[in-house]
Amino acid sequence: MAITHNLGFPRIGVQRELKKSVEAYWKGELDEAGLRSAGKALRQKNWQLQQEAGIQLIPVGDFAYYDQMLNMTTLLGAAPRRFGYTDAALSLSQYFTLARGDKSNFAMEMTKWFDTNYHYLVPEFLNTTEFRLSSEWLFDEVLEAQALGINAKPVLIGPLTYLYLGKEKHAGLRRLNLLPRLIPVYQQILARLKTLGAEWVQIDEPVLALDLPQEWVDALAPAYEALTASAPKILLATYFDSVEEHAARLKNLPVAGLHIDLVRAPQQAESFLRDFPADKILSAGIVDGRNIWRCNIAASLHTLGPLHEALGEQLWIAPSCSLLHVPVDLAQETRLDPTIINWMSFATQKLAEVSTLARGLAHGKEAIAPQLAQANAALESRVYSPLVHNRAVRQRTAALTAKDAQRISPFTERIARQHARFNLPAFPTTTIGSFPQTADIRAVRAGYKQGRISHSEYQAAMRAEILHAVRKQEELGLDVLVHGEAERNDMVEYFGEQLQGFAFTEYGWVQSYGSRCVKPPIIYGDAARPRPMTVEWAQYAQSLTGKPMKGMLTGPITILQWSFVRNDIPRADTALQIALAIRDEVQNLEQSGIAIIQIDEAALREGLPLKQSDRPFYLDWAVRAFRVCASGVRDDTQIHTHMCYSEFNDILPAIAAMDADVITIETSRSDMELLEAFRKFSYPNDIGPGVYDIHSPRVPGTEEMLRLMRKALAVIPAQRLWINPDCGLKTRGWPEVEAALRNMVAVARQLRSSAAI
Repeated sequence: MAITHNLGFPRIGVQRELKKSVEAYWKGELDEAGLRSAGKALRQKNWQLQQEAGIQLIPVGDFAYYDQMLNMTTLLGAAPRRFGYTDAALSLSQYFTLARGDKSNFAMEMTKWFDTNYHYLVPEFLNTTEFRLSSEWLFDEVLEAQALGINAKPVLIGPLTYLYLGKEKHAGLRRLNLLPRLIPVYQQILARLKTLGAEWVQIDEPVLALDLPQEWVDALAPAYEALTASAPKILLATYFDSVEEHAARLKNLPVAGLHIDLVRAPQQAESFLRDFPADKILSAGIVDGRNIWRCNIAASLHTLGPLHEALGEQLWIAPSCSLLHVPVDLAQETRLDPTIINWMSFATQKLAEVSTLARGLAHGKEAIAPQLAQANAALESRVYSPLVHNRAVRQRTAALTAKDAQRISPFTERIARQHARFNLPAFPTTTIGSFPQTADIRAVRAGYKQGRISHSEYQAAMRAEILHAVRKQEELGLDVLVHGEAERNDMVEYFGEQLQGFAFTEYGWVQSYGSRCVKPPIIYGDAARPRPMTVEWAQYAQSLTGKPMKGMLTGPITILQWSFVRNDIPRADTALQIALAIRDEVQNLEQSGIAIIQIDEAALREGLPLKQSDRPFYLDWAVRAFRVCASGVRDDTQIHTHMCYSEFNDILPAIAAMDADVITIETSRSDMELLEAFRKFSYPNDIGPGVYDIHSPRVPGTEEMLRLMRKALAVIPAQRLWINPDCGLKTRGWPEVEAALRNMVAVARQLRSSAAI
């Protein structure tokens, strides 16, 4: 029977136990021993769950209190030198300081993990960077698992992936040149794991799915030749896309096994099967680790059949990638439509699907007849369900023309009309949209949702919060205001709850970064907007002030990316359906007197395919979707968009093609590094580079913000610069928000009084 294994499991806990423990630690309500105890309990529960599901090799080392890349940084002794940590091992307090910053240091940069909504902390490299084995966390966890009788498969991020995803902080440094310094530490780690009795080690090299420079590809074989000498058996894991172009090279590596993603790239199976070495195993990632739809057992068996026939016991069965990206357990969901629940599978259920496929391969379809029948019935139900199909939506998208994705006039004409209408000062100040989501706000929302608070009571409470946010902004002296989004639980969930074709779970949480968890909507059918979603709140907020009030919307690509999207129609079609719903909302906001409308597309870069050859098609339909939702307004209505925590350098032409009047972006963690790309490209429209990191409790001073703005002025003309935070402020507290915004406004005033204009 084919070996079953897993690449990684959600670390947050079925009830977000990790989030609650970590945040209690940050607040001083839980000490380090208490947090470590909570982490240990979660790990053990996850290992035992996987064991009970029939998984034979269970990942150990996939747990992290904040981030798996940060874990590797601590294991490798590579904490950025600017923090001054010279001890062999970091305390938890120091570990979290790397992630969140403190009064003396800004946090490590954070960006997206490939094309997922998970964020990792970016390693920082200097010419003088050295690596050393500096932590015992991995070895301690292996011992924990072994003590429980778990067949542990330690998991490491591979050396090429670790270096490639980092950043050089010294001019002229080439990250790849650090590989000879890094390999000896990996050798030490692997030797220790072998001493502990680990038979297999999983080394993740997802960068192999990218279009790597040739020198990085050439470094693969020497690196792994050096690693295998005193190591356990190595399973080299790739995922998120095809590595078919490297098939021959990978099959010749001195590793004991290879894992490939047959969900994202099923076509690569043939290349790996051809002349596959008799001394290696091939792990088939056949159950989708990125989405929540039930596995098509019959189709998966059809895919696995030729592999099993050729490889026999050399074939292993697994999810396509770590299950970090899906919720923990569908069994908790009791309020969803049973029909929709029957179409779905969360991490726990996906493990059962892996085991079912292994039994089916070993003993035939008869051995899994009940599971096969259930899967087939669910798939047929979904294909024909009236819940999925909306003829009016299909007809409307089919009728769209090029004119529907085009503003009336070019930017140079629009911006002149907007300047005349708003008469804003130089360096206008604004925020990205949300203000602190206090415990009182969350309690009111929960009470309303549970029926303990009437609609009129809820509306009065939310209006009071909006009034508070507006008055605070006026007091601080901001130029363009927002209503604060007190009524919103999440920037995607809030809209999805009001759109047809979307479903929501009670406990379908996934980790976005650190303790930040989101509950992605599930897009199961054609998307449509039955009624206005934000107009009432925006109109009320505008009635409170004479300053411009931004209407705040989430864009179609971000809603798409941050949802579990349909896999029965092209993503481009779903994006266009959502774009039409947002277009209707934009027009309603304009009709109600809202003259500045922000359509956040934080996830545009996140959705970019990993392969260069696939990118033009994606950017074409993604940009079109944004333009469809933004183009149905007058010239003097100003459209903003916001993007954060992604690398935009390679898609600036597409961002310009979106033709938003103003774009706001995250730049503070990278110290305005991103703006150099805007200089080279000569971005044509207005831009607001973020001047402080909202994911850290640290309040930057005016001098720090002023330094960043001066760097921006070296790239962007003063008349096109806005000043704003990196992102929304919902996760912060009011005292730090007020202090930071007061400093930000002071910087704007200082710039206006200088010769910068």
